[in-house]
Amino acid sequence: MQNLDHHAQTLRAFNRFYTGRIGVLGAGLLASRFSLTESRVLWELAHRPGLSARDLARELALDAGYISRLLAGLRGQGLVRAQRSAQDGRQWHLSLSAAGRRAFAPLDQRSQAQARSLLQPLSAPQQQELLYATRRVQQLLSPEAAETAAAPVLRGLQAGDLGWVVARHGALYAAEHGFNQRFEALVARIAADYVDDLDARRESAWVAQWQGVVMGCVFLVQARDDDTGTPVPGVAQLRLLLVEPAARGRGLGQRLVDECHRFAAAAGYTRVRLWTHSVLLAARAIYERAGYKLLASAAHHSFGHALVGEVWEKDLRQ
Repeated sequence: MQNLDHHAQTLRAFNRFYTGRIGVLGAGLLASRFSLTESRVLWELAHRPGLSARDLARELALDAGYISRLLAGLRGQGLVRAQRSAQDGRQWHLSLSAAGRRAFAPLDQRSQAQARSLLQPLSAPQQQELLYATRRVQQLLSPEAAETAAAPVLRGLQAGDLGWVVARHGALYAAEHGFNQRFEALVARIAADYVDDLDARRESAWVAQWQGVVMGCVFLVQARDDDTGTPVPGVAQLRLLLVEPAARGRGLGQRLVDECHRFAAAAGYTRVRLWTHSVLLAARAIYERAGYKLLASAAHHSFGHALVGEVWEKDLRQ
């Protein structure tokens, strides 16, 4: 209970900080004549015309009587119009009038400018970190909303992505498996080698981006002999598969692996090989479902732990 109370105090402190930072405590939001609730109702009707008063009360978790009085005020100003439902005469479909759209436009523009001003001082990785944190809050407090969001988009690497790949591998493997910084250094070397030796016809990498936030990655390169470094004919190597905890359990890891297989087949490879550890149970499950077979395993001590390394391979011709 003490921990919960402490966490509640921390959350309340953040609420006080953020509401003050975005200026919602004044009489009018963003130097407008509208309160925060009025502004939110205008936003909902601008983006979702046809909602009823009941819909708004449910969506905004507000008392039906309060919403009714608020809407009466907005209709009295000529900002909101209502049309009786053809299916249910007791219901009215609401939308912004032309005057309502004109009144909402500068408020929307100021809100966008304010959000840009909060992001502007931050570097690109810091912006990604902030956006990830906001999405994570939404996922934790409203899992049903996360389920209905659009699926992540797979895209090629952009500036800043390699830094994310290294940083997130280092942080997540330390948190989840206790790997030390030697693992992060290994990931950095793999990323650097990818850039230095890239053959774009036969090698590629992808990140999964969800609503502006990078949530996963995978690389596919030419497999090479461990001792000589010479290419292994017809064999690609899958590397650096990672899915953020917030995105797990939704098939994203499988999508990234499947993308590697499509590229590998088009590039003329006949097999895809990978190296992993026995403790990475979720990743091993993805590989098994994708048709990989375990070829070899060997115990070793790396990254501060006694581990069992494994080599898996998939035959693309089957």
